[in-house]
Amino acid sequence: MNKKIAAVGLAGLASLPSLAMAATPAVADKADNAFMMICTALVLFMTLPGIALFYGGLIRAKNVLSMLTQVSVTFAMVCVLWMIYGYSLAFSEGNAFFGGFSMVMLKNIQLTALVGSFYQYIHVSFQASFACITVALIVGALAERIRFSALLIFVAIWFTFSYLPIAHMVWSGGLLAQDGALDFAGGTVVHINAAVAGLVGAYLVGKRAGFGKEAFKPHNLPMVFTGTAILYVGWFGFNAGSASAANEIAGLAFINTVMATAGAMLSWTFAEWALRGKPSLLGVCSGAIAGLVAVTPACGYVGVGGALIIGIVGGLAGFWGVTTLKKWLRVDDPCDVFGVHGVCGVVGCLLTGVFASSSLGGVGYAEGVTMGHQVWIQLFSVGVTIVWTAVVAFVAFKVADMMVGLRVPEEQEREGLDVNSHGESAYNQ
Repeated sequence: MNKKIAAVGLAGLASLPSLAMAATPAVADKADNAFMMICTALVLFMTLPGIALFYGGLIRAKNVLSMLTQVSVTFAMVCVLWMIYGYSLAFSEGNAFFGGFSMVMLKNIQLTALVGSFYQYIHVSFQASFACITVALIVGALAERIRFSALLIFVAIWFTFSYLPIAHMVWSGGLLAQDGALDFAGGTVVHINAAVAGLVGAYLVGKRAGFGKEAFKPHNLPMVFTGTAILYVGWFGFNAGSASAANEIAGLAFINTVMATAGAMLSWTFAEWALRGKPSLLGVCSGAIAGLVAVTPACGYVGVGGALIIGIVGGLAGFWGVTTLKKWLRVDDPCDVFGVHGVCGVVGCLLTGVFASSSLGGVGYAEGVTMGHQVWIQLFSVGVTIVWTAVVAFVAFKVADMMVGLRVPEEQEREGLDVNSHGESAYNQ
């Protein structure tokens, strides 16, 4: 594999039209076009219904419709903002932090324009699906007490000033791409970005009424399992699609996704079994998500053995994140957004710098780059992402709070958001 392309990243290849066209003749490939459309549909399927069902099952019955509504409406909102200005600010030429306005409203994109070997409109849709699921992930940390209008205000601000610049920095030749950060499919852009924003929001919106005094249990574990299964299948579009072609790197990302997920499911299950006495379905599902998150930045760069180790470590790290770190942080994160996506995203990003080494079965580093230097670059990219999204999230939540207030009144919260915010009930007696 070309070392220069390896250093930029295959997700970056799809996000840099000039590099993609220089590396590949500007000829449309029907197989690649079909592959990328299928991958896009799979990633969209991860949000609706995947994340919605996964999160919906984790919370209480009186709030499940609010979760489905929040995920659905923010999904639609991000789609529209992406078309109006998001794609342009993320993926057109600009500076180290933002793109420009040359493709606002998708102007200047011709019907036959290509990114690599597939049509640019497909690239717009594929990257939109990543933006949608990133925002949807945040919702789980705010569940059961966030005011609906406040959530929409937050999303508009955070999407504009956090998701777009970080996507540009990592995947479109910006600051972190120039440094050589490896993020194949969204460890920093998606998971750490969303998890830190969710953590900030969980602190600012406050704990749910009765938290620590009442039992808050998932109301529907079969729904959680269904959402997990959908996320797992959709993740192949997420990871393999980031190869930007139906090629050998897509195949590598595909098998790495399988193996890392399996390893994490086992490590989480056995850790829970050893420490709690019983393996749970919730643990199995959480382990699957942990493995998927951990391998996301690495899947196109590491060998199969490396992916398996990343998955095993990711499962253990995620289990620690939701059982120990969550207590240390004293945060009410109902869907464990930070404990799984944040912790496993960091683990995956750092281990990418290790297992990308050709001596460990990976594709190798850019010329002259050592393992120590690559791990440092990975650490720097993680740090930049954490600080950037934390600051933007704090400001966005504060603006929403000043405009409409962050959370619903306590009496409405205790009765449930389904009835009070949306006038519906999921389970009519």
